[in-house]
Order: sequence, then structure tokens, then C-alpha cells
Amino acid sequence: MKLLSAQQIHEWDAYTIEHEAVASIELMERAAGKCTDFIIDKNLLQNSFKIFCGKGNNGGDGLAIARQLINARSSVTVYILEFGARGTDDFQINLSRLHELTTNIHFLQSSEFFPAIDKKDIVIDALFGSGLNRQLKDLSADIVNYINQFDALTISIDVPSGMFIDKSSKNNPVVKSNYTLTFQSLKLCFLVAENAEYFGEVKVLDIGLHSEFLDTIQSSFQLTSSSAIRQIYQPRKLFAHKGNFGHALLVAGNKRKTGAAILAAKACLRSGAGLVTLNIPEPFLNAVHAAIPEAMCQLREHEIQLSNISALGIGPGIGTEESSAKLLSHILENFKKPTVLDADALNIISQHTDWVHKINSSSIITPHPKEFERLFSKSNDDFERIHLALELSKKYLFVIILKGHYTLIAVNGEGWFNTTGNAGMAKGGTGDVLTGILTALLAQQYLPKDAALLGVYLHGLAADIALQQQSPETMLASDIIENLGGAFYELITINR
Repeated sequence: MKLLSAQQIHEWDAYTIEHEAVASIELMERAAGKCTDFIIDKNLLQNSFKIFCGKGNNGGDGLAIARQLINARSSVTVYILEFGARGTDDFQINLSRLHELTTNIHFLQSSEFFPAIDKKDIVIDALFGSGLNRQLKDLSADIVNYINQFDALTISIDVPSGMFIDKSSKNNPVVKSNYTLTFQSLKLCFLVAENAEYFGEVKVLDIGLHSEFLDTIQSSFQLTSSSAIRQIYQPRKLFAHKGNFGHALLVAGNKRKTGAAILAAKACLRSGAGLVTLNIPEPFLNAVHAAIPEAMCQLREHEIQLSNISALGIGPGIGTEESSAKLLSHILENFKKPTVLDADALNIISQHTDWVHKINSSSIITPHPKEFERLFSKSNDDFERIHLALELSKKYLFVIILKGHYTLIAVNGEGWFNTTGNAGMAKGGTGDVLTGILTALLAQQYLPKDAALLGVYLHGLAADIALQQQSPETMLASDIIENLGGAFYELITINR
């Protein structure tokens, strides 16, 4: 699913109006109806509603919702920001319709007329929508800050007022919502951590916009979908043998971090690599053999063996001392097959910035935001970091996996946001598991882009399956490994 800019969202409405012979006021009624249905489904009709509207089409949505709630016998009071200008045509039509039902409509010209908001009230924020392109100021900012003072349940229509769709709203006045009812598709603003305290729980409401519009536009960003992932997945053939699925080498673990090596190797084996060899220091050999009898081992004290290796993963728990740096340098110089670089491998490269140019184009790097900043440069906000990742993916050609709740996979100037996973993954060891998964997929000759998309999706899906037995607090990285079978099985059963 493509992620759209504010302009493209406006164009989607226009395209639907043109190709379905539906009037814009009817489309507004349809959108308002979906919001009212949500309120009904939440059993909220018995509450009193305070609906705050601007004079644009977002405000028109709010007026239509007010009318529908009144018809459902709810107590509704409407407050309209008044700047002396006429509203949009659809706003004016809905205002006229609302006047036929109620006189409980108030125009706010200064902050002294802001209403009291009771804890039991439900606030509906329909002040400013997805077309907003500048920071709220004066009375507009005052009403947003005023609403945020109260504990009333707040529902924002399409987007919390004050929030930009496709650029940072950092330090701007933005309504803090419990629910955001957005229309037709997710927006980029809902995928970044810096906005999380404002949008609450996001509900995407299908208002029937014309699906063919998406074929007419280009977008730098997409959401991964289960259907797209299933197209990438390659089921095993009946007469396959271990030689068909590659030999993965993992360079992982060091003092006090043997667990990182074990997690990566287990995940690699569970993700289908035909053979897995773990490069580790000799003192940890027995621990590894006891934990993973299926894995072979190389001793780090000896010269690393790269022959007959299909793909290599390096970084989890190796440390950043000189010996690890020399080993990484040797691999970057001599191993030109698919490689996953994670954790300490990235920290070492950040200390030798010219080494970035040694990463071959069939590689995948997996930084979290802090590692990304150490590698490249500090960003002022999440949006700047996302766009930088896209630009770097064009410059260097390797795949960048920028980890987060909606992990970004950046490839050749395009970005995919992953749609699986949960807060239980915010725990040590989950990154080591991802390294093992990705290395296994590369060893099986998945293209780096496909390995990244599939690997990140499976990683999150396994965590989602694990959450059926665990809570976000109790989930462990090893639970993700144990549920990789269920994640693969979901793909296998659909593909049959």
C-alpha cells in the first residue's frame, strides 16, 4: 500500500468524485458516517459530545458527525473557530443542515469563550485535517493547548489537529488524542515515534475512495502487505537437500555476550539455512555446542574461513576492540558475497567512516536510530532520518534496515515500512535474532531487498504469534525464534 502526501490525498478525493459521479458533500457524509459508526461500536452514544470544528472540510466532517449524533439522540455541542472568513462550500452546507436540528452551536473568537470540558465529556477534534501545511498559531494554537489540558476522551478526525502528514510536527501545538479516525489509508505521520504521544490508537476507516487512483501515482513510501510478502516467499521443493539452502557464517559473540551468538545462530537455523557455522572465541565453544548442536563452529583465534560460505552475518556481541575491528576489516576486504552488518559491526564502522564505502552492494545493514546517527549523521527529527536513509540507499546501493516499531527498509531510494511486530520486541536480543534470519535468507539466495522485506516481516510476525502466549513485558527474544515456525507456516498454508 502506497503512503500518500497531503496533496495526493486531496487528489484521491477528487479522482473518486470524478470517476464515481459522487458529489464531494456525499463523500463527506460517507466519511462522517464511518466515524459515527465507530462511536456507536464503542458504546459512547450516552456521553455528551463537544465537537470542535475549523471551517475547512475537516470541520465539515465534524458538523456532519454532530448531526448524525444528534439524530442518534446524543447530547452534542458544537464549537467553531471563527476568523471572519466563510467556510468551504461543504462546510457551509453541513452548517446549514445542522442549524435545522440545533441551536447549540457556538463561534469562538477569543480564548475567553472556550468552554469548560468535563472529564465525562467526549471531545471530537475536527479543527484541522490532512491539508495543514503550517504551524498553528494564535487562536488555533490556543484552542489546541486548551483541549490538551483536560482528561476527557478525545477523538481526532483524520489526523490530530496541528499534525503534518508528511513532515515533522516536533514542538508544534498538536491535539493529544485517544483515538484518531483516519480515512482510507495510514499516513506517514502515524509511523514515526515522535508523534506517538498525539495520535493514540489509529483506526483506518474505509470510505470507498476509488482504488484505481493508486495506480496513477508514484510514492517513495509503501507499507508491506501480507500479499506482497507471499509473492517473495519461496516454498521448498519436495526433493530439496541441505546443499540447496546455502551455508551461512555468523561472526558473533564475545566476552559476556555468548547469548548474542546463540540467538543469532538459532534464528539462522530456524529460518532455513542449509548449514550454519558460528565463528566464536574458543572459551565459548562448549556452551555453543550444548545450546545448538545443529551448528558448526569456527574458532575466532584461527584465521577466518570464508570459502564455501554463501552469506555472512557479523556484529552481534563481537565487541568493538581492535581484534574485532581487524576481523571486520578483513571480511569487508575479502568477502564479496551477501553480508548482514549489525550491532558492533556498525559501531566499528562508525569509528572508521571510510569503511562504509567497503560495504558491498549485496549487503544489508540493520542499525537502530542511534547506530544510524553514529554511522551517518544526527537528524533533527524522525522524518529527516527517514529521508536521509532513502538518499543513502541510492548513494551506497546496499539495503538499509532502520529499526523501529514500523521498521523502514530503504532500497535504491524507495522505502517500505514493515507492518508486523509489537512492543514486546523492545528487549535485548531481538536484533540478534533478526541478523540470524536475514543471514539465513541471503544464504538461500534471496535477493537482498527480498531478504530484508521477508526477514523483517517474519521477525515481527513471529513476535505477534508469540504474543498470543506472552505479554509484551514477558516476551523474550528466544520466544520469537520458537515462533518462527508459525510465521513460516502462515506463508506456507496460504501459498498452497
